Amino acid sequence: MSEKHGLEQLNRIPVAEAVVRNAIPAMIAMLMVLVYNLADTFFIGQTNDDLQVAAVSLATPVFLIFMSVGTVFGVGGTSVIARAMGEGRKEYAGKVCAFCMWGCIGIGLLLTVIFLCFMEQILSFIGASGDTWELTRTYLVIVTYSGPFVLIAGCFSNILRAEGEAVKAMTGQLLGNILNIILDPILILGLGWDVAGAAIATVIGNLVAAGYYLLYFASGKSSLSIHIRDAAVKGSICSDVLSIGIPASLGSLLMSLSQIIMNSQMAQYGDVALAGIGVAMKVTMLTGMLCMGLGQGVQPLLGYCIGAKNWLRYKKIMRFSMCLSFALGVVATGVCYLLLEPIVKAFLTDANALEYGMQFSKILLTTGALFGIFYMLLNALQAMGAAKASLIINLSRQGLIYIPMLFIMDAAIGMTGLVWAQPVADALSLLLAVVLYRLTYDSMMHEKKGKLRLLTA
Repeated sequence: MSEKHGLEQLNRIPVAEAVVRNAIPAMIAMLMVLVYNLADTFFIGQTNDDLQVAAVSLATPVFLIFMSVGTVFGVGGTSVIARAMGEGRKEYAGKVCAFCMWGCIGIGLLLTVIFLCFMEQILSFIGASGDTWELTRTYLVIVTYSGPFVLIAGCFSNILRAEGEAVKAMTGQLLGNILNIILDPILILGLGWDVAGAAIATVIGNLVAAGYYLLYFASGKSSLSIHIRDAAVKGSICSDVLSIGIPASLGSLLMSLSQIIMNSQMAQYGDVALAGIGVAMKVTMLTGMLCMGLGQGVQPLLGYCIGAKNWLRYKKIMRFSMCLSFALGVVATGVCYLLLEPIVKAFLTDANALEYGMQFSKILLTTGALFGIFYMLLNALQAMGAAKASLIINLSRQGLIYIPMLFIMDAAIGMTGLVWAQPVADALSLLLAVVLYRLTYDSMMHEKKGKLRLLTA
């Protein structure tokens, strides 16, 4: 594929069109990730066994660790590749892509072995009880075997957008997610495999998504490479990818860890409350995933502008995307509020669990309108290559702010305090993101002016 048909061409068309063309597929892909996550919980809920719903809620954040590690290579690789494309360093971009590919395979296999060897300790840590222990164990053991494929699917759903192939990035995710949704009712209800059926459907979906991306590269249509001969670790490739990828991944890892802590704390109030918070988190993911997809779609455009030193277009993209992201956050949150009761009822049958799900969802949606702005600022920092600022934000939102808030507000208010900890962390993290973005942007502009003075001296 010629570069002019990819990211370069997107940066020659009007800003609004470029943002829409690259962001819409990313948003659809993220929405489908949510749909397939909801599908597991929905069809498990049709068994009328809230213990199985609770088991999936316990297992989900652990499984998300694999996806988080894929983020290291996906987000880090996208940032580096987009800037390299803007600078005209096509060969370097190809080597970065190959490094990400084989990094996913190696780390994925390592994580699979670790998870299987320490499964009992993991179950104890996440708060699995006597009633949910075996159900949670069954789900986790099965999905763990798909580790390397989860990393590959998560990585290349990002990297393909770095070369302007947003539709292909979306297609891989859609194929895997749709297959998972189709298989869920067959395996869970039709064959009566319950949580094992949900896990098997997830594994097959990730295999298909990863397979699609591998076939795309094997076809020779990509300007990038996944060949092992190009997977160089020496030089700056590893550090360039990891300096951006690790902070981004830490955000996802801390999200998983914080959910595990939340589940462990919520378990003291009973399995019914645990089922309620599990569903509430999935409800609020609608706003979060859409806004995250918009940010991910815009990031390569910003990265290319930075690499090409096209600051005027950067400002235009940022201005348009900020307005769009805020509007998206408001609309998505409003839709969640309007459809809240039928959504929660689709997953929970127990009256108490339903009440908890409704109550917890309303609390978590309090800051939903702010998600778009937060993710846009975070992705802009990643596009700049601002590793330290990205690290601080990711450590803070789900870690340094949220985790202490869980314990503080649980002690102060009790069960609802656990839920309110997330909106508090969201608001404080947004303020932090605004400050760090402003400082980083001002520093970047100051450096640009300094170089200009040197050239004209």
